[in-house]
Amino acid sequence: MMYQDSKGVFWFGAEGGAFRLAGDSLIHIDSIKSESGGRVTIKDIAEDKDGRIWFGHTDGISSIDGKLVKNYYESDGLISNAVWSIGTDAIGNIWIGTMDGACVFDGKTFKNFELPLGTKDTTVGISSDKMINKIFRDRKGKLWISSNAGLFSYSNSTLTNVSKKAGIKSNFVSMGFEDKEGVLWLSSKEGLYKLTDEVAKKITDESIEIGKGIGSIAEDKDGKIWFIVNQHYLYTYDGKELTEFKKSEENKGPVVFQIYKDQSDRLWFVGYGGAYRLENGKFVNITKNGPW
Repeated sequence: MMYQDSKGVFWFGAEGGAFRLAGDSLIHIDSIKSESGGRVTIKDIAEDKDGRIWFGHTDGISSIDGKLVKNYYESDGLISNAVWSIGTDAIGNIWIGTMDGACVFDGKTFKNFELPLGTKDTTVGISSDKMINKIFRDRKGKLWISSNAGLFSYSNSTLTNVSKKAGIKSNFVSMGFEDKEGVLWLSSKEGLYKLTDEVAKKITDESIEIGKGIGSIAEDKDGKIWFIVNQHYLYTYDGKELTEFKKSEENKGPVVFQIYKDQSDRLWFVGYGGAYRLENGKFVNITKNGPW
């Protein structure tokens, strides 16, 4: 998991916790820890309106403000320590998606946010009928919540079931991504969707074996959409054609969990096997020593 904040600083999340890139060195944020003092696995990273960085992880959430780290757990009012997603709204609230639903933190108290019950996904190891997979804010300030009950939007205190309205067939919506034109792209258990004016168009077809669904989505500097299929395969979509990005033994990169475009328009591929950038069609392994 990686994130570049509004100041251009890179943050990385791993099984061993969170790291910040300072110069050419990765600095481990030692104070982000579980309630028992152990290390956590970072699931998501976000930035609030005041520049604080927030981490959702396997034992709660944590924030870092300069050098000050604060950790929050169920004992502080968090709905569940099993956090999968974290996002922020325009007025500074922190939105947390967990195994047991969603809640909102205003800096002082946690308030549960009610969503319709979904369905447990029996094809994966960890799932529940209250599972929140992703919460993110688009450039207009609208919040989007992906869950095991489908896709929802939240704006002006109104919750809308977008899946039902737009015609998304799958209950299991896992990711959301906004391209440079403001178009929303959605990954689901059943395929890749493009959402325009709240009408969903399915992009993937029968030629692609979806298997466990669509994963992370990103847009490269040329406007081409990159996405993960069935946890292993990389595809691109140029607006007309779907093309598999063929890996080889000499150029196979990681088993990708996240595709990320940084502020220099470079594509990163992060997952089992480490972090890689795609440069001139080749995967370049980025270790703790770079190349940054």
